[in-house]
Amino acid sequence: MAEKKTIQFIVNPISGTSGKRFVIKLIEEYLDKSRYNDYTIVQTRRVGHATELAKEAARQGVDVVCAIGGDGTVNEVAGGLVHTQTALAIIPSGSGNGLARHLRIPTDPLSAIKIINRGLVHTMDYGVVNGRPFFCTCGVGFDAFISQRFAESGKRGPVAYLENVLKSSLNYHPETYEVEMVNLRDGKEVHETCKAFLISCANASQYGNNAYIAPSASVRDGIMDVTILEPFTAIEAPQIAIQLFNGTLDQNSRIKTFQCQNLTIHRSSDGVAHFDGDPMQTGKTIRVELVPNGLLCLSPQEEGIPDVEERVQSFIAENIRSLYSKTEVLIQENLSRSQRIALLNKELFRKLTGK
Repeated sequence: MAEKKTIQFIVNPISGTSGKRFVIKLIEEYLDKSRYNDYTIVQTRRVGHATELAKEAARQGVDVVCAIGGDGTVNEVAGGLVHTQTALAIIPSGSGNGLARHLRIPTDPLSAIKIINRGLVHTMDYGVVNGRPFFCTCGVGFDAFISQRFAESGKRGPVAYLENVLKSSLNYHPETYEVEMVNLRDGKEVHETCKAFLISCANASQYGNNAYIAPSASVRDGIMDVTILEPFTAIEAPQIAIQLFNGTLDQNSRIKTFQCQNLTIHRSSDGVAHFDGDPMQTGKTIRVELVPNGLLCLSPQEEGIPDVEERVQSFIAENIRSLYSKTEVLIQENLSRSQRIALLNKELFRKLTGK
């Protein structure tokens, strides 16, 4: 009989749009106790706390640490587990869920728990941009600009993200960059000066929400996929958007793609970049490298773009989860209101009776 394992769940209580109490109930009921003999659930309290918790869990020899949250939470937890024997698991509960989607981890929490119960561990690559680890994508240009606007808005969810994209796209001005790398496809050095709407460095295939910026990317091939999107006209924008979401963006004439392990980007002034959707301020030079086989992860064997049936099932599951989340919020609001009314009635009775 296989030795039972330990697992810790790290919950970001404010990430994304879905309620976490429901997820915790599912863990208590459906986690395979024959595989996991002990589990703990801890909540994050500040930015960076998930990394601290993950590092401590790995130091103590916990077998699996599961991130319950969005891409930011996953990034923090995974960052605390690189180059350890502790495996990352994910129960997606965020707005974009980019890495989870790429790894074909269902956004339905019960199905995600079943992936954890299956216990298949794979090694995966990760990237580093100016010293910060990323596991899905990093980049400069419009996507970094949007990540900053999104963070400043304080709103979550795909609707808020789309609002920022539509508003910002009208005012965004592409920059000029110098790019240096060795293209692994032909072994030639690339020194290119280009005006670009964005430059994306991808370990995984998508940003999140099934927006495939690098459709052919794999987290297990030791290679980083670089996408340079040249400036485009308003007439071309709808076609680019369609290709972004159906996984054919690399076929667009405005796209240049490269594969490399290291990349240096120079620009004329300091500015914003992003790592896994979170903004970061950088200088004129951005250095990106890929680290092969640096992380253990519980996930299905398949990765990348799922077939149409699986995408439809995922869409249905997400809407069910969203409906439950809204119902849960309404129940809690009504419960709080009932409790306040009961307290007021009790106080009124005390005053009237003197008891």
